[in-house]
Amino acid sequence: MRYTPAGLPALDFQLEHESEVEEAGQTRQVSVVIRAVTFGSQAESLGRQTIGSLWRFSGFLAAARGGKGVVLHVQQFQSADRPGDPT
Repeated sequence: MRYTPAGLPALDFQLEHESEVEEAGQTRQVSVVIRAVTFGSQAESLGRQTIGSLWRFSGFLAAARGGKGVVLHVQQFQSADRPGDPT
């Protein structure tokens, strides 16, 4: 957890995703790691969660500082075990 110059809580983290999907009649293994950030009460709440637990995230993609890659700006998250419980 860090704080912006204005005192807003901010959490920088990375998300890891692995799944199998079908593409052109073939099974494909998908694996990706992406940088993410969230602010305010979302940062405080997410910072209390267990590392490695399963979550669903929504937000928007933006260019990373320095133009190297992208960062997911998380606006909402919910447990993957309880889809009707947004945080």
